[in-house]
Amino acid sequence: MKVSLVIPTYNERTNIGTLIPHIYAVLEKTAHAFEIIIVDDDSPDGTWQVVQEMMREYPELRMLRRTDERGLARAVLRGWQEAQGEILAVMDGDGQHPPETLALLLETLDKQGADIAVASRHVPGGGVSQWNFWRRGVSWGATLAAAWLLPGLLATVRDPLSGYFALRRSVIEGCMLKPEGYKILLEVLARGHYRAVVEVPYIFIERRQGRSKLGLRQYREFVTHLMHLSWEQRLRRRT
Repeated sequence: MKVSLVIPTYNERTNIGTLIPHIYAVLEKTAHAFEIIIVDDDSPDGTWQVVQEMMREYPELRMLRRTDERGLARAVLRGWQEAQGEILAVMDGDGQHPPETLALLLETLDKQGADIAVASRHVPGGGVSQWNFWRRGVSWGATLAAAWLLPGLLATVRDPLSGYFALRRSVIEGCMLKPEGYKILLEVLARGHYRAVVEVPYIFIERRQGRSKLGLRQYREFVTHLMHLSWEQRLRRRT
């Protein structure tokens, strides 16, 4: 079974150089064949150049540089289109997703028969490291909004906004994915073909280097995406 891990990046030069060796060490212990696909949105800080240099040392590393498109969710989809694995995974490139959890996600797909394995902050054992009250409130508010607008879809997923997960390729084969903003898991849950979703606890680590990409634009895109999915779900129920 081959694993294709997609990591979308934008201005992560200070993080990607240490993250890739860490991920390699984890994946090599899983006994799965794997590839790591970095999808970079033409980072001004030269993130893509760092990755290209590292490809000489890491033969399973691939680099896709997008110069005419932006957006995390679309970057993930672009990586999946190029991926060769039976298992498709995604994680952030800023060091906030501990690579060790990746092994647990793959084990969950392997041994528990899950179609989608989600790294979750909202199950026992999961959480966030140093979020202040405001940021925790925004996160929970967004999760509650998703649960309210998509009640049936998200009934069994406590962290539908996670950006760290793995799935079987069959989940999205034949699906017309229309990602907006940065929450690709919502799109997968809304349009994918699956029966079992299992959540694995993890601790979200505060960013050590660089700046967060979240701002008003990203929150606006999230709300727009959520409204589109809710509207489409209602239309399907009527027909």
